[in-house]
Amino acid sequence: MSHFFITGTDTGVGKTVVTAGLVRALQVGGRRCVGMKPVAAGCELKDGVWRNEDVDQLLAAANVAVSADDINVYPLRAAIAPHIAAAQEGVAIDLANIRKAFAALTERADAVLVEGVGGFVVPLNDDADTADLAHELALPVILVVGLRLGCLNHALLTAEAIRARGLTLAGWVGNSIDATMPARDENIAALHARLAAPCLGIVHWTAAATNPAIIATFLNPTSLLQGP
Repeated sequence: MSHFFITGTDTGVGKTVVTAGLVRALQVGGRRCVGMKPVAAGCELKDGVWRNEDVDQLLAAANVAVSADDINVYPLRAAIAPHIAAAQEGVAIDLANIRKAFAALTERADAVLVEGVGGFVVPLNDDADTADLAHELALPVILVVGLRLGCLNHALLTAEAIRARGLTLAGWVGNSIDATMPARDENIAALHARLAAPCLGIVHWTAAATNPAIIATFLNPTSLLQGP
C-alpha cells in the first residue's frame, strides 16, 4: 500500500470528511490506516487544550493509536490562511518538521493520508506552499472535487497544477456540497472524461455525509490498494 496526499479544488469542499472516509475504506483486510493534517488553521480551546475539529475527525477514523500531536504538527488558532495565522502566532511552518512526523507515521501504518489545507497551492511560509509539501513528501495526489457550479474549471486547473509539479494524480473524489447544483450528472460526466485518473467515488448529498463510515460506503479505493 502507498501513502497519499489529499488536496481539494478549494477550501470548504470536504477534504477532511473524504480523507476520513478513505481512511475507513482502506482499513479493509486489517490494513492500518491513519489520516494526517500537518497544518490545521482554526482551533478552539477545549478543556484547556487547543483542538481542531478536522484533526479530531481524522483521529476518530484511524485504526492506529496516534495522538493529535502525531498527526498535526502545526495547530494554528485563527481560521485564516495558514501562513498568516502562523505569522500572527510567531510560528514558522517548516516542511522538514512535517516530513519527520510523516516518516514516523509511516513506520506505524500501511497507509498515511496527508491532508493539505485549502486548495493545492496555498502558502505555508514565505517560500513554500502546499504543493511544495506534497512534492517534499513525494506523494501521489488524490483530488477532492467540490461538486458545485465552477467545479470543472477548478478541478482541471488543479489537475494541471499537480502535473506541473511533477506529481501523479492517483484519483479523484466528487463530493456533493451543493444539493441544488444544476446539471450535476453532466458535470460529473465531464470530470470522468477530462481527469486522467480513476474516480474513487461520488459522495452524494446526505444529512449523514459528515460520518466517515457513511462516506466510506460511497468510495471504492480499489485502485489504491497495492500490495499487502
